[in-house]
Amino acid sequence: MTEVLKRGFPGMKSVKDLPIVQDAPPPGGFPAIRIERRLPSTGPTGVAIFAGLAAIMGYGFYKLHEQRQEKRFEADEILTVRKIVHPVLQAEWDLRYLDHLTKEREEEAKVMKNVPGWKVGESTSRHRWLPPLESWDKRPLV
Repeated sequence: MTEVLKRGFPGMKSVKDLPIVQDAPPPGGFPAIRIERRLPSTGPTGVAIFAGLAAIMGYGFYKLHEQRQEKRFEADEILTVRKIVHPVLQAEWDLRYLDHLTKEREEEAKVMKNVPGWKVGESTSRHRWLPPLESWDKRPLV
């Protein structure tokens, strides 16, 4: 191709004869190129999760504290009732023991009536026997 077809005039004496064609940005500049990575939000942030879990645990500890107070109150109430009823139950057991002891001595007198020198109710050993001391709340009520 000739210069006439390219530039519209024949020949070129100098580079300075070329028309000035400068590549420049458009008025207002080029639009910004997005180079950062934009990921969509997929859920709550770590701080929100931590705050939520802390709130749930705080509520749980509060309910646990309430439950422990209630159990402590019920246990104290049961203990108070047992302290009140204890003398009555002890008296009943003492009466039962005396009835049992009376029957035992009657049986002993009947069995040992032919033995000379035998004293009913007297200990045959050197130590003093006492009835077993059991916890009153473990004894059967019948």
